[in-house]
Amino acid sequence: MLASLLRILTLIRKELLVILKDPKSRASLVVPPILQCLIFGYAATYDLNSVPYVLVDQDRSTASIALVAKLEGSGLFQRQGTFTQTEQAAPLLDAGRVMVIVVIGPRFERDLQAGAPAPVQVIADGRNSNTSGIAQGYASSIISDFAAARQAETGAKGAAVKVSTRAWFNPQLETRWSMVPSLIGTITMMMTMMLTAMSVAREREEGTFDQLLVAPFTPTEIMIGKAVPSMIVGITQASAILLVALFWFRIPFAGSVLTLYAGLALFLAAAIGFGLFLSSLAGNMQQAMILCFVFLMPFMLLSGLVSPTDNMPTALQYLTMINPLTYAIRITRTVYLEGGQFAELLPDMLALVVIAAVTMPIAAWMFKHRLN
Repeated sequence: MLASLLRILTLIRKELLVILKDPKSRASLVVPPILQCLIFGYAATYDLNSVPYVLVDQDRSTASIALVAKLEGSGLFQRQGTFTQTEQAAPLLDAGRVMVIVVIGPRFERDLQAGAPAPVQVIADGRNSNTSGIAQGYASSIISDFAAARQAETGAKGAAVKVSTRAWFNPQLETRWSMVPSLIGTITMMMTMMLTAMSVAREREEGTFDQLLVAPFTPTEIMIGKAVPSMIVGITQASAILLVALFWFRIPFAGSVLTLYAGLALFLAAAIGFGLFLSSLAGNMQQAMILCFVFLMPFMLLSGLVSPTDNMPTALQYLTMINPLTYAIRITRTVYLEGGQFAELLPDMLALVVIAAVTMPIAAWMFKHRLN
C-alpha cells in the first residue's frame, strides 16, 4: 500500500513538473481563464442600455406625443427618425440602423378616450432574437404602464392595472450575475478536460509512454497520477474565476465556500474521468484536441449556460443527465446566488459521483487495454 502511494506521488510530481516547468505554460493555466471570465462577463450579456428606434406616428395627438415622451424618458429608447408610414421606416430596420419600429395608429387618442383597445405596433429586428425580444419587452412594459395611467386619469371603463415586478437573487436582472458564476464550472471544464486528454497523447508523441510500460505502475496508479495534477490545476482556475466574480464584478456571494468547493471537486472528478477516457483513445495531441472539442461543444450547449434545459426537447433533456457541466452550473448558481445548502444540492452531487464512478473505471480499463 505504501509502495503504491509512493509511486502515485512520484507520478503526480512528474506531471506537475511537466505542466509547470515552462513559464509560458504556467501563465497559460491562470491568465486565459481570467481573460475568458472578463470577456464573457462584459460581452456575453443580453442587457440593453440603448435601443435605437424609429417612430411612425399616424395620430400626432397629445396622447401619442405623451407616449413617445414616456418611451424616450426611460433612457433606453433613442429615436432615429419620425415617419407617417411603416414603409418609410422599413429600410432603416433592414439596414440594421435601428432595433425596433414603433407604430402608433391614427385613432390612438380617440380609442383611449373611448376606453377601446388602442393598439401600438412594435416591429423588431428578428435577426437577433434575444436582444429583439428584450427590446420588445421593454417597449411593451412602458406602453402598458402608459395606457394604465391614462385609463386612470380619464376614468375610462375598466380598472387601471399597475404591474409591480421583483426579481429574486438578481434584483437588477443583470445577465452578468447569472453568467459569471456559471463560468466557474464552464471555463474550468474546458481547461481541465483538454489538459487531461492531452497528457497521455503528449507521452505518446514524446516517446515517454513506453517508459510507463516498463515501469512498475499499474493502470490505476497511472490514472490517479494523471488525474490529481489536473484536479489541482482545475481548483486553482476555479478559485481565480471566483475571485474575479467577487472582487472585479462585485457579485455578492450568498452561500458556503465549503459547499461550493465540495461540488467543484466532484465536478472535476467527473470531468477528468471524461478527459482520461479521451486521452486513452487519442493517439497523438492533435487527435486529443479534436476529441475535446467534439465533446466540449455539446456539453456547453446542453448545460443550461445559455438556455434553460427545461426548454429543450425531451430527448436532449435525457442527454443533459450525463453532462457533468449541467450539474456544475446548477451547483454554482444555487450556492453563489441563492445561498443553497449541501442538503439541497445533494441530488446534483450524487449525480456527479455516479458520472465519476462510471468514467473513471472505463478510463482505467482503457489504460489497461492500451498497456496490454
